[in-house]
Amino acid sequence: MKWLKLKLFSVFLFVTFIARADEGMWLPLLLEKMNESQMKSLGMKINASDIYSINKGSLKDAIVSFGGFCTGEVISSKGLVLTNHHCGFRSVQSHSTLDNNYIRDGFWAKDNNSELPNQGLYVTFIVRIEDVTKQVLAGISKNATEDQRRAAINANMEKINTAAPKDKFQKTMIRSFFEGNQYYMFVTETYNDVRLVGAPPQSIGNFGQDTDNWMWPRHTGDFALFRIYAGKDNKPADYSPDNVPYVPKKALSISLDGVEQNDFTMVFGFPGKTTQYLPSAAVQQIVEVSDPAKIQIRDKALEVLNKFMRADEAIKIKYAAKYASVSNAWKKWRGEVLGLTRTGGVAKKQKQEAEFEKRVNNNSVLKNNYGTLLGDLQATYRLIEPLSLARDYYNEITPRIEIFSIVGQFNKLSNIADKDEATFVKAVESAKTELVKIYKDYDVNVDKGLFAALMELYVTKQPAQYISPIAIQQAKAAKNNFVNLANQLYDASILHDKEKVNAKLNSNPKAFLSELMKDPLVLLYNDMIIAYNEKVNTPIAPLQAKLDALQRSYMQAQMDVFTEKKFYPDANSTLRVTYGKVDSYIPKDGVQYNIQTYLDGVMEKYVPGDYEFDVPEKLRTLYANKDFGQYGVKGKMPVCFIASNHTTGGNSGSPAIDAHGNLIGLNFDRVWEGTMSDINYDPSICRNIMVDIRYVLFIIDKFADAGHLVKEMKLIHPKKKK
Repeated sequence: MKWLKLKLFSVFLFVTFIARADEGMWLPLLLEKMNESQMKSLGMKINASDIYSINKGSLKDAIVSFGGFCTGEVISSKGLVLTNHHCGFRSVQSHSTLDNNYIRDGFWAKDNNSELPNQGLYVTFIVRIEDVTKQVLAGISKNATEDQRRAAINANMEKINTAAPKDKFQKTMIRSFFEGNQYYMFVTETYNDVRLVGAPPQSIGNFGQDTDNWMWPRHTGDFALFRIYAGKDNKPADYSPDNVPYVPKKALSISLDGVEQNDFTMVFGFPGKTTQYLPSAAVQQIVEVSDPAKIQIRDKALEVLNKFMRADEAIKIKYAAKYASVSNAWKKWRGEVLGLTRTGGVAKKQKQEAEFEKRVNNNSVLKNNYGTLLGDLQATYRLIEPLSLARDYYNEITPRIEIFSIVGQFNKLSNIADKDEATFVKAVESAKTELVKIYKDYDVNVDKGLFAALMELYVTKQPAQYISPIAIQQAKAAKNNFVNLANQLYDASILHDKEKVNAKLNSNPKAFLSELMKDPLVLLYNDMIIAYNEKVNTPIAPLQAKLDALQRSYMQAQMDVFTEKKFYPDANSTLRVTYGKVDSYIPKDGVQYNIQTYLDGVMEKYVPGDYEFDVPEKLRTLYANKDFGQYGVKGKMPVCFIASNHTTGGNSGSPAIDAHGNLIGLNFDRVWEGTMSDINYDPSICRNIMVDIRYVLFIIDKFADAGHLVKEMKLIHPKKKK
């Protein structure tokens, strides 16, 4: 009887683990087979074919990959696209000057002719998805090395891409799923003429900024509007004044009915990266080694940026997007460590592994295939840990110091200096273009501050065997005073002076390259590259290849062992559906968070003149007069809400969709306590944060006086049909 109770408890434990309704990032073409019945049991009123179909217009035809880094959705028959303010921020910043500060004041195009083009910005639609696993893995021996396997896969994928039926303006891409155990092909259409239509001022679009980032309750109107333009045949075309607004196969209808506790919600988008199936050794390394190191580095970078940005408005404009990028991951990692620690993420993995080993050892076939797998994984993670830490230091520090990015452009030129003159001249022009982009948002004093703070960590916080010898020599000569070292090196270089650099490039670029070989900053960075490649990158490569192979086996092993579980693939920036419900949560003892925030909360946080919590006068007036139009509810203006959808980076800008398939909100964040959902989703505290679509419409219509944009949209009341 005791044995039976233990057995039943074990089964209950894993059924509970398996049956989470909220967890998962599911491939839309498999919803009918794997998820439709469960989604309907949670309240969904539409069919899987309404979400994904290649035979009729479906929700997928309104979803776009926005720039390859976010998600957007089409919300009008004239190609109007909604995404997050932070997703469109670089476009807003690129058009901003001190005289026309769209970051501070917002931007709203009065008509199509006023909409602003954005070089390099694109949106991509998914036409169809196909399982090509058999074709990709055809002819690959089980005994192949990782290099041989990779080469064979690449060759097979090239054949598949070439043979795939598609229109001339369509492309194909094949992506790996389940650690390389499955492969899917995506046929895509990309539109390269995407124009800025509207964005609220930062005091609305990024209200709360760093303090509120990753936090709930949230009061941020994180949205921006763009428009897709096409040729007159409605096909993709490069930017031209003659292009016309794109007519979509599907545009989302917008619900004005809002949300209630336990309402079904679905998020449709392009989540970036998750690692749900790691072993406990990997999760422990993240919690105890990798995340803390990266947090410390970004602590220092943010401290420097914050000091300069608060003191100078011009610097604030230049570095706003960079600061947001650094801060976003920094706070996410802090929440990740907190969440994994609080929910016992490592211990959960260890319990799953104990059950895994028990089942494997009780089955001769499984034991023969996977008997040593967990032990091999643990041993390899121990070996790779110091190299992984050194890799984190290098990859976190070098991109933050922008003078190194400038050096990088000249390194590219040096590598082709001996080629024919035409090739070199073309490369010089390319370098000039890239340097213009760097110098546009560059300040030498900020960069000196970053150099001093981050190079101190590089030299003093890791073993000497991974450090550039020149960095050690320079630090020793400066008596480890890194502020003095920064001043010495920058004063001896002209690389921070764009006028002098341009003059040298225009007069005699090859002579300038020879001159730069004596520049101490060039010598330092190039020695850091050499040290990294020789001491970190080369020795880590075989270990990483071994880990990749072991992780692929472990992924397949989990599917072979836990046959009662429905597995979803980790996020990899491909189109996914996640579903759950509007739900409150308890972040800590004695505290419970409600599902909805209101404009009242914006006013409660209001601090006049504060860069995070200032509120525009017009918004304060609208609030005082309760002038919310059709978007308010019982004298209150909804702002944001939360649900249990499993989201991650890349889901920014994804539509939150109701049970009827209508747009109810715009995904933009997760709660801080649940940011560990990339590694270990826990339904008790993992919540995604969305802007209520009614707040978006209120800001467009009542605040921005851009009601002409609302008139393009289809507004409905689905709940009133009950």
